[in-house]
Amino acid sequence: MTSVQVDKQHDGNEAEDSASGEGYHRALGARQIQMIAIGGAIGTGLFLGAGKGISIAGPSLILAYAAAGLVIFFIMRALGELLMYRPVSGSFSEYAREFIGPFAGFATGWTYWLFWVVTGITEVTAAATYMTYWWDIPQWLSALVFTVILYGANLISVKLFGELEFWFSMVKVTAIVGMILICAGILTLGFSDAGDTASVTHLWDLGGFFAGEDGIFSTLMTLQMVMFAFLAVELVGVTAGESKDPKTVLPKAINTVPWRIAVFYVGALIMILSVVPWTEFKPGVSPFVAAFEKMGLGVGAAIVNFVVLTAALSSCNSGMYSTGRMLRDLALNGQGPKVFTRLTRSGTPLVGTTFSAALMMVGVWINYQWPGEAFNYVVSFATISGMWAWIVILICQIRYRLKADRGELPQSPFKAPGGIWFSVFSLAFIGMVVVTMAMDAGNRVALYGAPVWGLILGVSYLVLKARNPEGAAFAKRS
Repeated sequence: MTSVQVDKQHDGNEAEDSASGEGYHRALGARQIQMIAIGGAIGTGLFLGAGKGISIAGPSLILAYAAAGLVIFFIMRALGELLMYRPVSGSFSEYAREFIGPFAGFATGWTYWLFWVVTGITEVTAAATYMTYWWDIPQWLSALVFTVILYGANLISVKLFGELEFWFSMVKVTAIVGMILICAGILTLGFSDAGDTASVTHLWDLGGFFAGEDGIFSTLMTLQMVMFAFLAVELVGVTAGESKDPKTVLPKAINTVPWRIAVFYVGALIMILSVVPWTEFKPGVSPFVAAFEKMGLGVGAAIVNFVVLTAALSSCNSGMYSTGRMLRDLALNGQGPKVFTRLTRSGTPLVGTTFSAALMMVGVWINYQWPGEAFNYVVSFATISGMWAWIVILICQIRYRLKADRGELPQSPFKAPGGIWFSVFSLAFIGMVVVTMAMDAGNRVALYGAPVWGLILGVSYLVLKARNPEGAAFAKRS
C-alpha cells in the first residue's frame, strides 16, 4: 500500500476499514476467484471474433491461439509473482508506480480503465448483436438495457458481482465442454447432418494447414484478434484486494491458465474445424452457432447463441467491476478526482462505477449509428489499451526480480518460471503483434489513437503535479 492510501483510507465517506486495508470487503472466495479466472479466458474474442480469424487463416488459427496462449501464461505467472510479493487492489498501476515511476502508474491506471470502458462497449455491442438472432429489435435498445442492468448489479455488492461471474463462467465452460463432446461424438459415431463429412483431415486437406491467402503471414495477421480474445485474463490481479485468501487462491487460479487455453481454445477449435470445414465460416458470425446450424442442430444453435450472449455480458460485467476500482486506486494516490474514493456501505466504488457506466453508454450511440460495423470499430482500441497492462506487468516483474535477486526486496513465494527471460520473450511477442496491427489498415486506427491518448495523459499528469508538486503520488521511489 502506498503512503497516500494509508492517509486516505479512513476518509469519512468510505466504509469501515476491512481486512484489505483499502476499504474493500474481502468477499470473493476460492470458488468465485477460480471462475473469474476461467471466465476471463473465455469471451467474445473466441465466441464471435474467431469467425473472422478462421476466414483469414483457416485451420492455422489454432496455432495462433496456442502460441499466444503460451505467452499469456508467461504474463500471468509474472503477475502472480508480483501479487504474491504484495497483493493489492488496482495492482497494475500500483506495481507500475513502484517499479517504473509515478507517471507509469498514472498512465497504467487510466489506460486500464480506458481498456475496460472500451471493452464494455465492445461486449455490449456483441450482446446486442446476439439478440438479433431471436428478435428483430434495434441493437442500440438491447445495448442500453444490458448496460443499465449490469450497472445496477455492480452497485449492490462485490459478492453479487462474484456470483454473477461464477454463473456466467459456469454457462460458458459447460457450453464449450458440451460442444467438444458433441463434436467428438459426431467424429466417432457419425450422427447429425455433418456426420458423413466430418473428419480431422479438414484441418489440412482444404488448402493445407496454413490455408490463408498469404499462408503463414495470414496466420500472423490474426494475432491481433487472438490477443483480444485473451484480454481480461489479468482480471484476477484486480480482485486481489477483495479476495478472502489471495496468497492461496490466486496462484491456483493462475496455474490453471494452460489447461484452460488448451481445452477452451485449442481443443474447441480443433473439434469445430474437424466437424465443419473452415471454408464454411464467415466473419461476424459466431463459429459455435454456425457449427450447430451446419450440423442441423437448430436447437443447439439457439442454445449456443444464449451462451455467447452470457459470455459478452460476463465481460461487460467485469468491466463495470474493474473500472470503478481502477478509478478509486488513482484517486487514493492523488492521480484522480477525490470523489472517486467514495465507497458504499457494501464496499463498492459508487462514483467511479457510475462515471464509467455513463461512458459505456457511448456504445449505445455507436450501435445506433453503425449497427453493422460497431464491433469491429472498437476491438482494435480495446486490444492496444489492454496490451499496455501486459507490457507493464512484464516490465515490473523484470525489475522486481532483479531487485529481489540483489536482496533489495523479499523474494516472492510464487516465482515466474524462467526468471526474467520468459518476460523478455513475451515483450518481444507483444511487439510483433503491434507490428502486425500497423500493417493492417483496419487495425491501424488504434495505433493512431494511442499517441493522442498518451498526449492527454501527459498533459493531465503535468497539471496534477503542478497543483501538488510535493504529493507522494508524484515522488520517485528509491
